[in-house]
Amino acid sequence: MRSDRRNRLEYWLVRLILATVSYGPTRFLGPLYAKVLDRAVPKLRRVAERNCVFTGMNPKVIDGVFRSIGRMLVCFSRFPRINKGNVGEWIRYEGFEHYEAAKARGKGVLFATLHLGNWELSAYAHALMTEPMHIVVRPLDNPLLDALVRERRSASGNTVIGKADGIRPIFRALEANQAVGILVDQNVGLDDGMFVNFFGRKACVSPTFAKLAARTGATVIPGYAVWSDEEGKYILRFDPPVGITGNVLIDTQRIQNALERAIRSYPDQWLWIHRRWKTRPPGEPPVYEG
Repeated sequence: MRSDRRNRLEYWLVRLILATVSYGPTRFLGPLYAKVLDRAVPKLRRVAERNCVFTGMNPKVIDGVFRSIGRMLVCFSRFPRINKGNVGEWIRYEGFEHYEAAKARGKGVLFATLHLGNWELSAYAHALMTEPMHIVVRPLDNPLLDALVRERRSASGNTVIGKADGIRPIFRALEANQAVGILVDQNVGLDDGMFVNFFGRKACVSPTFAKLAARTGATVIPGYAVWSDEEGKYILRFDPPVGITGNVLIDTQRIQNALERAIRSYPDQWLWIHRRWKTRPPGEPPVYEG
């Protein structure tokens, strides 16, 4: 059980960090806070190192992960000042024709997104550049922080759907030919998931996304915002749609394959600090300590 004191302390600490990053020297403070996170919570780097060993990825990407977190922090702190007039200074589209074609089909769009680059900005900016969408999220454990984050996520016109809201709001949105974004790169438990290949290893994935796509006929588009050093801003990429067969295992694997391709293209921007391979097939040893 969380105490009110802990919730308030975390809330005001986050507010302080956001305020200093938003109005201070962002080129300095964003990377600084990312380094503090790296040093203050060493288990995050240990998880990332284990993931790299487990998948054969070069561990040099880990430093890039924390730089990516720093950039994301700066951007999130500036959400109240990002609007239709200046959003182009932060991000641009690539592959927008896939979204236009999906909308023309009239059955809604399911964005298969992931913790790559700036997943907060991708939805926020899409609402400003094109039209609002729906985003499915898991509420944060701290209710004060959850309210703060929810307010910022919806400030550009998006609708936040909590996992406790059930699946009906998603169906309604798709029936109205609207877009719904869902993060589908997280570990789930044995009771809720199925195993597919991910970076050459078995990973437990929720089949719900594939079932939604098959039942509604919505177009599945992998979408994610990645940082470009050359342009000094993010690129919101919409990849070609994933073909849905109606076979849950095949479709779930296809979706995860699309995510893996995106991560391999931008390996230092994915959240390797997440215990993605925590759930193991029965009989396999754990990947992580503790």
